[in-house]
Amino acid sequence: MPQEITPEELKARLDGKQAVVLLDVREGWETALCRLENSTHIPIEEIEFRVDELSPDDDIVVYCHHGIRSAAVAEYLRSLGYAKALNLAGGLDHWAHRVDPSMRRY
Repeated sequence: MPQEITPEELKARLDGKQAVVLLDVREGWETALCRLENSTHIPIEEIEFRVDELSPDDDIVVYCHHGIRSAAVAEYLRSLGYAKALNLAGGLDHWAHRVDPSMRRY
């Protein structure tokens, strides 16, 4: 089963109105700069205490700035039985570069 999704694949899913839970694991100050619409924000340091806010049945795409923190969270979620948790490859930086050039980069 894939562990990552590219920005282009995610955009296609969102454009196709497929149900996807977008999980932003960045710090609060980062979400103030830019974010994907309709994201759930759970900072990485809170994920183990707030994991029950997510459903193992959902398609979850975890993202951060460059995809490093989110890859760790997606792996953690899969270890807990969230089999459909995927990491956004390259994070929001790749999303901004390859899908939405109007998004603020930092």
